[in-house]
Amino acid sequence: MNTKVILVTDVKNLGEEGDIREVARGYARNYLLPGKFVVPYNKGNLALIEGRRAAIEKKKEEKRQQALGLKERIEGTFLKIVMPMGENGRLFGSVTNATIADELGRTGITVERKRVEVPDHTIKSQGNYKVKVRLYENQEAILTVAVNPKEEPKAPEAKVPETKAAAEAPEAASPAAEENPPAPEN
Repeated sequence: MNTKVILVTDVKNLGEEGDIREVARGYARNYLLPGKFVVPYNKGNLALIEGRRAAIEKKKEEKRQQALGLKERIEGTFLKIVMPMGENGRLFGSVTNATIADELGRTGITVERKRVEVPDHTIKSQGNYKVKVRLYENQEAILTVAVNPKEEPKAPEAKVPETKAAAEAPEAASPAAEENPPAPEN
């Protein structure tokens, strides 16, 4: 059996302030009402929420504007992720929504990882990908992600010394030459 409630704050996966929802009685009684997330749906509470409707709409409009600004920043960002991979272009591991959210955070754009939608849930090979980032309400931003191989630091090529035998040969020849001086000619 369900009961109607009016949200007084934003509740994840349920709605925003001012929304009227039907929820299971146990959910309302054991979680939403004690946490003061909702009030019971009745004429008095409905009138109270309608009195605050202008302020609620103003908050929602601010969230929409922030989402539009964030959308422009995300779509203007080219994210390059460097990962170790094999010679065939397959990653050792994968790029997930958490990886992308962390990389975006390093560029100064904060996004919840659950709002990042990676094609096929993970990226497992080198290439360029379009990743969807869900924003406020039905707004979405498309982020371009390039997954490239990690460059292995190459050891500087050391000059190969002459072989030890070749390096010592002239030295060995000269003492031997001194021990056995050439015979004088007659």
